[in-house]
Order: sequence, then C-alpha cells, then structure tokens
Amino acid sequence: MDFRIEDISPEEIDRRLSVVEPLTDSVRQLVDAVIRSEVSDDELRAAQAQIDDVVAALRTKQRPGSFGTPFTKTFIGMPWGNAAVGARNAIAPPLRIRRSPGLAECEMVLGAAYEGPGGCVHGGIAALLLDQLVGEAASTDGLPSFTGTLTVKYLRPTLLGALSARAEVTGREGRKTFVRATLSDDDGATVEAEAIMICPKGFELPTGDALPQPANSRDDL
Repeated sequence: MDFRIEDISPEEIDRRLSVVEPLTDSVRQLVDAVIRSEVSDDELRAAQAQIDDVVAALRTKQRPGSFGTPFTKTFIGMPWGNAAVGARNAIAPPLRIRRSPGLAECEMVLGAAYEGPGGCVHGGIAALLLDQLVGEAASTDGLPSFTGTLTVKYLRPTLLGALSARAEVTGREGRKTFVRATLSDDDGATVEAEAIMICPKGFELPTGDALPQPANSRDDL
C-alpha cells in the first residue's frame, strides 16, 4: 500500500488545497452537467473536444499509479485520491468529517452522480460512505484501522439530496474495533451498518476503556 512521508508544512497543505479543491469541484460540476444536459448533439461533441484537450494537458505530467496516502512528519494525512473524502477526486462528495474519540459524523449532498434507482442513492454508494465513516470512527485513537467485515442493512430508499451520517465505536477486542453507523435523511435512518475494523500488526494498542484524542489529520478538509 502506498503510504509515504511528505515533509511539507500545514501552510503548504493549505496552499495546495486552495488550487486543487476548486478544480475538483469544477470537475464535479462537469459530471453533474453531463448527466443532466439536454443540449444538442453538436454541442455535446464540441464539449467532448474541449474536455479531451484539458485531459491531454493534464496528462503531460502525472505520477504513476494511484495518488496513495501521503502523511507529513507530524502525521497529518492527505488522502486526496480517496473515493469518499479525496480533495482531488471528483467522485467523492466529498465527506467533511468531524471526529472526536470513538465518533465520526458528517453531512453531505448527493446529486445525480450518485443515483441508483430513479431519484435514489445507489446502495453501493451508501455502503461506500458508511465504510469510510466506520474507518474514521475506529481510527480516532490515532491508530490505522481497516475494514474486516461491513454488514449493511437498507431500511428504506435513500432519496438524493441532503443527508447526514454518523459512526460510533461500540467496543474493542484486541485488534478488533466494533463500530455502528447510520445514513439518515430528515426523517431518520435509511441505512444502517455494523463493522468489525482491524488494526494491523505492529501498532501498540490503547489500554483501558477511554479512547485517546485523535491524532492530527486533514481528513476533514
């Protein structure tokens, strides 16, 4: 897995975000516009030609493979290619996650790009978002945590639009962390999930019942 150290300051992180986040948001708007556009075929072909030119320009200098997950020396994470929270990833809503010990919460607006059944959020998207959130909740003690199992229960259709999500640690057993999560609209939960998260070997596990404060992170950017 591509975890690497980048020796940059918080100010440099902010500078980079000030450039890439507006670009990513423009691409996100492009995706939505393509889905819902009703312009003529000629206009669509002209748009494709313009987009192809932009893609060619961006391809002139690229890193190989995926973006990976760089960290600073003070363990500020920059998972900017992540499908749920990535600052460079137009697929990501993105989630703006608030973290406290054993808890992760966020709000989001899901539009046409996340549709499954007509007017509703795709079930796989709901699972993706909750998978990210249970990982965030399980990692608020500063230790990495990967999904062992994720059991998703769909209570009713989730309509596209404004939603919220919440994940909370319910227990620990050695390297296992148990987490419960919900995706909700204004009328309550639409999707529930239970996860068993696994801390990789080689990390010192916390002791006692209390969860330490989370380490520095930019995952909520």
